[in-house]
Amino acid sequence: MSQSFDIAVIGATGTVGETLVQILEERDFPIGNLHLLASSESAGSSVMFRGKNVRVREVDEFDFGKVQLVFFAAGPAVTLSFAPRATAAGCALIDLSGALPPEQAPQIVPEANAGLLASLSKPFQVSSPSASATALAVVLAPLRQCLALQRISLTASLAVSAQGRVAVSELARQTAELLNARPLEPKFFDRQMAFNLLAQVGTPDEQGHTLLEKRLVRELRQVLEQPSLKISVTCIQAPVFFGDSFSVTVQAAGAVDLAKVNAALEAAPGIELVEAGDYPTPVGDAVGQDVVYVGRVRGGIDDPAELNMWLTSDNVRKGAALNAVQVAELLIKDLL
Repeated sequence: MSQSFDIAVIGATGTVGETLVQILEERDFPIGNLHLLASSESAGSSVMFRGKNVRVREVDEFDFGKVQLVFFAAGPAVTLSFAPRATAAGCALIDLSGALPPEQAPQIVPEANAGLLASLSKPFQVSSPSASATALAVVLAPLRQCLALQRISLTASLAVSAQGRVAVSELARQTAELLNARPLEPKFFDRQMAFNLLAQVGTPDEQGHTLLEKRLVRELRQVLEQPSLKISVTCIQAPVFFGDSFSVTVQAAGAVDLAKVNAALEAAPGIELVEAGDYPTPVGDAVGQDVVYVGRVRGGIDDPAELNMWLTSDNVRKGAALNAVQVAELLIKDLL
């Protein structure tokens, strides 16, 4: 592509932001000028891009009229503060925070609902879903051709990196203290995280559901274009630095044909189907990779309409940064 685009990345010093910049370089995204932006606390640092150190500047002072596309890879408050300025300047934006309503910025997973982009108008506003929703949509979308999804029940074992570098550092600190027989004082997490499982991620509402669980349900329904799909989800915090894993049960309208299911998964983009008898893990397989790994594909013990699977995916790379870049590639190819 001969045309180049001036790009801004907000949250460039975060885990997702840095990975996003890395993927833009790896995939040779046609960038003219790259503007890296962050809060005043992170401004002044540098991020490597194409062999050069690019200085990170403060987002408060940025003129969005300088760019055609901006990635929002910071928190919801940052998106809500600066997205109106970007849109007013005519920028296309891709938000990774989940702050914008789907009517304003629909959730896009290229392997599942890329066709939705054609219905949008300028200036384009698009959301990249949570890492969990992205991984699940990549796998569930191709199954729609061989079975009718009626209900999905899942347990999401989430890596601490979803909560940023401070959570990664906390898990590392706790692990070191326990291995060295030192007393443990939890700081970021409200209790011991190392060598443990926490039964919820975030604060539950009056019904016992967390914001992350409700977001996952909402995003999956939108990306799969099944607004009434019944979804039951429990998100747990696992003592893993990177890589989310999911135990998924699908209830279909009729008997599940495992041969067709495996064929659909084998042929679908963005999926690595592990051979029967084996299973993938985040550390051994998914971390650093651009696909969602699927294993333990099997029917129900006593229900022919049940399908069970095990999924694992790099939450920072595949689930967040790569999906956003893939959306951007579609935007510049057909729309910008």
